[in-house]
Amino acid sequence: MDIKTATALRRLRLVSAPEAVSFILLLICSVLKRTTDFNAVPVMGSVHGVLFVLYVVFWADAWNRAKWSLKTAALYFVLSVLPTGGFFAERKLKREAEDAVIASRARREGIVNA
Repeated sequence: MDIKTATALRRLRLVSAPEAVSFILLLICSVLKRTTDFNAVPVMGSVHGVLFVLYVVFWADAWNRAKWSLKTAALYFVLSVLPTGGFFAERKLKREAEDAVIASRARREGIVNA
């Protein structure tokens, strides 16, 4: 994996958890808006919107650079629209990055020819 691909995956991983948190907070704010006088939906909506747009931009870049299959790309996109999906995406991306580092070290040491 080259450095640009690793960077693209890292950016996607770093934005996925905050995007998930903002989605959950937006849902909580929506409930509070309807049950109390507290209305933070405009603020949380904006925050979540920015994070979601960043996620989609980083997702498209990662898909392009990592040469994901359509199934993998669709999985990461679906995870972005689920309330807690960003946490699962972050964990899966972290595992993918760790596997890439292990494979790179193994190739460098001549253990495998991958």
